[in-house]
Amino acid sequence: MRTKKEKSLFLEQFGDTPQLRVIDFMIENHFFDFPLTEIARESNVSYNSLKGFIDKFIATGFLIKTRRIRKSDYYQLNLENLFVKNLIKLDWALTKSFILGKEIEAVA
Repeated sequence: MRTKKEKSLFLEQFGDTPQLRVIDFMIENHFFDFPLTEIARESNVSYNSLKGFIDKFIATGFLIKTRRIRKSDYYQLNLENLFVKNLIKLDWALTKSFILGKEIEAVA
């Protein structure tokens, strides 16, 4: 596993757990799909840890399987999922508030 020098705003706000690291990585790369080995490597999570919770992410509709290349299944954020859409909006709001130096406004 490689180490990430700086935590993202998302991880600073919500904590640094393996699940949140995967969510953070997938949000940052939400237009792309990845095999589990790359998700684990890029989010700095062990492959065994990822295997422990990836099925739950798929069952809840957070991630979807997009394709299979040889023996590897590829996964992407489910951009049709309302929770995922809101997480992406939240991530953008955090970034925007950091850049502008403002607090996040409540959305009704």
